[in-house]
Amino acid sequence: MLHCQIMSFPLVNCSTAGMEASGTSNMKFAMNGCLQIGTLDGANVEIREEVGEDNFFLFGAKAHEIAGLRKERAEGKFVPDPRFEEVKKFVRSGVFGPYNYDELIGSLEGNEGFGRADYFLVAKDFPSYLECQEEVDEAYRDQKKWTKMSILNTAGSSKFSSDRTIHEYAREIWNIEPVKLP
Repeated sequence: MLHCQIMSFPLVNCSTAGMEASGTSNMKFAMNGCLQIGTLDGANVEIREEVGEDNFFLFGAKAHEIAGLRKERAEGKFVPDPRFEEVKKFVRSGVFGPYNYDELIGSLEGNEGFGRADYFLVAKDFPSYLECQEEVDEAYRDQKKWTKMSILNTAGSSKFSSDRTIHEYAREIWNIEPVKLP
């Protein structure tokens, strides 16, 4: 018999706001007590509603801001955070090994990645992410707080149970009732 298990990592994050339809992996992580650091994208919106704002580490641009931010970037009006430029320089230095990072850097600066530099607005979200990561670090140092947040993530994620989902789909979408077995 094959068993599939989602291990609980202490923290996971997600994509640029407005870019993910709604993956369920982070719901599974939340059910296992994993705290989320992410944007208001996809399933993160629902998770944050269910587990509570105080139990979710939020960073980044909002979905309604994305088009304007891309336009700003295309017009050359965006000025990246100096720390982000420092990170790119560090990546280029070869400190992570003798790999070719041109494609990665190109997706942030050049015409790679959907033909537009930094299509996913990594540079824009970077300062907000760093600030949020400081909140994560502070919460993690307080093990009682971290444990409480983890428990509340598990308790608040019952809505994401496959049993509830199947029952709701059967009733509201498929218009079928459970069959009683003898």
